[in-house]
Amino acid sequence: MRSLDLTVATWRKSSYSNQDGGECVEVSDDFAAAVPVRDSKNPHGPVLIFPLDCWASFIASVKQGRPGA
Repeated sequence: MRSLDLTVATWRKSSYSNQDGGECVEVSDDFAAAVPVRDSKNPHGPVLIFPLDCWASFIASVKQGRPGA
């Protein structure tokens, strides 16, 4: 996968996040083939980049209550 220009990314916090600074993740939907994920408490820290199909599979598993599947 070629590198992504994350300076143009628009980040959104997980809908399960709360306002008291708990353990939250942010994702960007700005890229066609990949989903960048970062720790909302460390926005300038490392970013994990998942291929879109892998991210979609992960989200489907979580919604079905099978996050380790």
